[in-house]
Amino acid sequence: MTLKTLILIAALAMATVGHQPAVSHEVAKGPNGGQVVDAGDYHVELVAKQNIVEVFVRDGSDNPVPATGFKGTAILIVDGKQQRITLEASDGNRLAGKASTALPARPRGVVQLTAPGDKTVQGRFN
Repeated sequence: MTLKTLILIAALAMATVGHQPAVSHEVAKGPNGGQVVDAGDYHVELVAKQNIVEVFVRDGSDNPVPATGFKGTAILIVDGKQQRITLEASDGNRLAGKASTALPARPRGVVQLTAPGDKTVQGRFN
């Protein structure tokens, strides 16, 4: 190896010391039994029970974020068709909405949230 190659390798190694690779934070199950994904600066947990959709919002440190002032829409795929469900702030860190039909226990789709201050984020559930 040449001196230039060794210097380049050393510089790259030093640049990555103490840095974590950018990886999406995903948790198999959240504290309410649903799927958890990243949505911007938040972690969102999607829980579906019959035709009720609940979305729980947490910050990057997994602390509950009050849902007051949040608005949202869940766009879920049910029986091969897209279903839009309006989410409204409920108690604590929960937004909730009602679907027109029964939902699978682990729905697929997107949850779009607008936080107070009009910042919009989305989480994708597969």
